[in-house]
Amino acid sequence: MTTLVWIVLPYLCLAVFVAGHVWRWRHDQFGWTTHTSQVLENRILRLGSPLFHLGALGVVGGHAMGLLVPASVTEWLGLSEHAYHLIAVWGGTVTGLMLMVGLVLLIIRRMVNGRIRAVTTRMDKVLYAALAVMVTLGMIATVGVNLVGGGYDYRETIAVWFRGIFWFQPDSGLMTGAPLVYQLHAIGGFLFLALWPFTRLVHVWSVPLAYLWRPYVVYRARRRPAPAPSPSPDQVRDAAREPAARR
Repeated sequence: MTTLVWIVLPYLCLAVFVAGHVWRWRHDQFGWTTHTSQVLENRILRLGSPLFHLGALGVVGGHAMGLLVPASVTEWLGLSEHAYHLIAVWGGTVTGLMLMVGLVLLIIRRMVNGRIRAVTTRMDKVLYAALAVMVTLGMIATVGVNLVGGGYDYRETIAVWFRGIFWFQPDSGLMTGAPLVYQLHAIGGFLFLALWPFTRLVHVWSVPLAYLWRPYVVYRARRRPAPAPSPSPDQVRDAAREPAARR
């Protein structure tokens, strides 16, 4: 069971993540979009969307730093374990709260607005439910365990196991002693990756980088008066009838 959960499941979810994106791009390019509903409601979106996206960027950055950067590297850079702990806990708490508040606002927006609710798909509902579970587990781990509780050094266990997956040397024993909330958060994270290609989250990979090197659009001012508009067919017909009427 340990091998299935901590070795087989991660690789299976990563395979679905990659293959799902390839399938989505080949068969549903028109659906590769945010499906924005800004034209239907903008008052709640104006607050909820920036909170959600900024919070998500902070949370992803914090996870990348905690899971991908070994403790020996931060120590070599002169960042003590205590300083790292303060940055990780308080940074994770602030960005996690931003993400949670933004997500709640976006969910409320889809529930109370009939037009938004009408364009909400079944996969949107699954996505919002998965996000809610992941954010809740993450906040419990950050605030409940590390801020209020006694703390847990995940960089010595979970981070090592996570990096081992990409080196094809995952040590499942490192996860067996982790707190339950961390285990659920890790499992949920990989299941979330498997869900990703089939949701609107694919728009993350559609950053308009071409704008960085496309040629400038040159606007020139008019130096001559604008030409008169061409007459419409009705005007031409009426003008042709006027001489005949005078006769």
